[in-house]
Amino acid sequence: MTITEEQRRTYAYEDLPGLMGLMTGDEKHGPAATSTLDVLWVLYDRVLRVGPERMGDPERDRFLLSKGHGPMAYYAVLAAKGFVPVDGLPGFGSYDSPLGHHPDRVLVPGAEIGSGSLGHGLPIGVGTTLGLRAQGLHAPRVWVLIGDAELDEGSNHEAIAFAGPAGLEQLHTVVVDNSSAGHARPGGIAARFEAAGWSAVTVDGRDHEALHAAFTAPHPGRPHVVVARVEPKAA
Repeated sequence: MTITEEQRRTYAYEDLPGLMGLMTGDEKHGPAATSTLDVLWVLYDRVLRVGPERMGDPERDRFLLSKGHGPMAYYAVLAAKGFVPVDGLPGFGSYDSPLGHHPDRVLVPGAEIGSGSLGHGLPIGVGTTLGLRAQGLHAPRVWVLIGDAELDEGSNHEAIAFAGPAGLEQLHTVVVDNSSAGHARPGGIAARFEAAGWSAVTVDGRDHEALHAAFTAPHPGRPHVVVARVEPKAA
């Protein structure tokens, strides 16, 4: 892949709304996208060991966007970090654009999975972590971003129940909580993970310093979840 001069430009968090504004058309799932914006920025800017030059590096971190039905913020961050060209953003969702309403791993540089159907990302994250372990790759970290509504899907609970006892320390999950779930969790979302042996922390999903501290908190021998609370999704 050749990195263009446009992709080499340095973008800041303040540029993201403008980049998202380049994406127009129907079915944008705007609230789903904006709820993830701060989480995505802190991960890609300060935490993930990834980059356009490392897409084939077996030692790279893996980021899996399970909440793939609202990818505008994801595409904006990928553009800001040089994975995709900024001049491709206005074509979002069009017939011949690689930037579809759900990300496609064979079309979007940097996307590790095709996603959008709820409940798949965390099970894939468990499998990815087991695959890295089987290859003797213990440095790469696996990060999965899910929405709170995905916890209505039973597949996630199977993954949660397995990962804790299996001690999948390389596995990290971010639950963006915008109060979309159809079923309440007794004790809150973090309690569900803690009951299965995970390390868990709940933070303000718009506070970059709190997010960074939560993302980098040590959790030896256990998978880690960060519940990032944001404003409730408008009806």
